[in-house]
Amino acid sequence: MSEEEKFSLPGGFATRMRSLLGESEYAELEASYDRDSEGSIKALRVNTLKLTPEKFRELSSKAFGISDLEPVPWESTGLYYSDSMRPGRHPYHAAGLYYIQEPSAMAAAALSGVKRGERVLDLCAAPGGKTTQLAAMMQGEGLLLANEINTQRAKILSENVERCGVRNAIVTNMDSGALRDRFTSWFDRILVDAPCSGEGMFRKEEAARTGWSMDNIRLCAARQDEIMDNAAAMLSEGGTLVYSTCTFAPEEDEGTVCRFLERHPDFSVIALPAEHGFEHGRPEWAAVSGMGEDSSGRKENSGRSEETAGAVRLWPHRVRGEGHFIAMLRKDGENAVKTCTDRVRAADRSSLACWKEFAQEEITGFDAPEERIVKFGDELYLLPAMIDLTGLKVMRAGIDLGSVRKGRFEPAHALALALKKENFRQSINLSLPSDLQDALNYLKGMTLPADPGVKGWTVLMTDGFPIGWTKAAGGVLKNHYPKGLRWLS
Repeated sequence: MSEEEKFSLPGGFATRMRSLLGESEYAELEASYDRDSEGSIKALRVNTLKLTPEKFRELSSKAFGISDLEPVPWESTGLYYSDSMRPGRHPYHAAGLYYIQEPSAMAAAALSGVKRGERVLDLCAAPGGKTTQLAAMMQGEGLLLANEINTQRAKILSENVERCGVRNAIVTNMDSGALRDRFTSWFDRILVDAPCSGEGMFRKEEAARTGWSMDNIRLCAARQDEIMDNAAAMLSEGGTLVYSTCTFAPEEDEGTVCRFLERHPDFSVIALPAEHGFEHGRPEWAAVSGMGEDSSGRKENSGRSEETAGAVRLWPHRVRGEGHFIAMLRKDGENAVKTCTDRVRAADRSSLACWKEFAQEEITGFDAPEERIVKFGDELYLLPAMIDLTGLKVMRAGIDLGSVRKGRFEPAHALALALKKENFRQSINLSLPSDLQDALNYLKGMTLPADPGVKGWTVLMTDGFPIGWTKAAGGVLKNHYPKGLRWLS
């Protein structure tokens, strides 16, 4: 495929955006698609559950030979990187030290105002960029429910939550309406990164370009209305709801917000700052979005369209990132403190005894209240709060501690990644770059040599950060890195 074919825009999209933006600004937008030969700008977000951005810069200078990583202006932990770095194929990635994330996609969570100790819902959470970003903001305090309706994507979400060492998240695989029935007026904050037509991702995702149509835009807008109504019902009085998309389509941006405000007069827009190259929402576009009546028969844009000026748009010709739209809404009233239910599926005494014996021998300084340890099949999980999981399709609940088989406890990979080096009684550290090949061999599932005096469960670390379990015997470290995560080459 030629470069000209690669970056050609859908004809209908081009005509429409030219009309909305005018010839001059449209020319800037169109030119922005040629500014990078691969059609994307690369960034990562340092996982502050494990280290600081300053520490990561120190490590990247040593391991990658790169010391001039440029910060993402709107996210204090975000860093742009170059093609030469290849952070996805590195032991640091396996250790969960960072999340590779498109820079504009970092903005919604960064603007959300999420704090420690809150009850937070990421309603359309896969693959996990915003979930792990929210988790870092919460620093293990409070409850984060991350939901994804698509089962395969929910599995990827769960894997990323595990890799990043998130302790206080529950991952569910449910329709937003089913969640609404369980969590009415319950969450302090909700993030809806809505499924959309993806116009802002044309440079990164060919399918978004080739699949563009007005029919798809209308389908996405109708789906967004349903999701937002369910989110509204789950938000506590006084809570905030952040709505974001990666599209330019007015029907899915100002239009969705305006329709929502018409259906929910108890909500108002909190104006977001138009800084770092962000621009305000365009109320005039809500009036021309062409959706007619909403699903309940109300005329859209009849009175509240001006409020959408409080939203922000990220344009690829104005920021170093892809296209995004973000709006923050507040529900009237005072936030009331809510407690979790105490009905949980408690682990049996023999399983708890196995866990306690293992923990006493292998782990130190890790608080795992017995009343929050639950059992699913053979697996023991440490819940982030006393919450009833009955009727929920749960993919991951808090920390997977490990499994009990034949009266013995075997630690889970998630436990290694959720803890820090000082929590392990026995570990072996690989220093990069000198021990890089050993680290890569471990990630491929190979055994490693060990001192004959080392025996039993031993965590393998890379520069002091756990990457997984081994079991030492006879001068060999038997590999316990999960088979589904092992590198093929």
